Amino acid sequence: MPIYTYKCASCGFAQDEMQKMSDALLTVCPSCGKADYAKQVTAAGFALKGTGWYATDFKDSGSKPAAAKPEAPSSACGTSACPACN
Repeated sequence: MPIYTYKCASCGFAQDEMQKMSDALLTVCPSCGKADYAKQVTAAGFALKGTGWYATDFKDSGSKPAAAKPEAPSSACGTSACPACN
């Protein structure tokens, strides 16, 4: 079950609540009893690290492929009249 963070706008009371995704939102503050208890936005509780499927299959899928470098002219003829060798 997900854990949600709630905070009261009236008294500032904050608490984590474990609820099903289908449960109704809590609105009444358990500390002061006012209807100012609201769910807060929090960061995700996991990170993808290591060398698993994420790193090998999806980590660099958005990068552009490297451009091919033009080949240098071959200097295999060895003559002094060849512009490619000089």
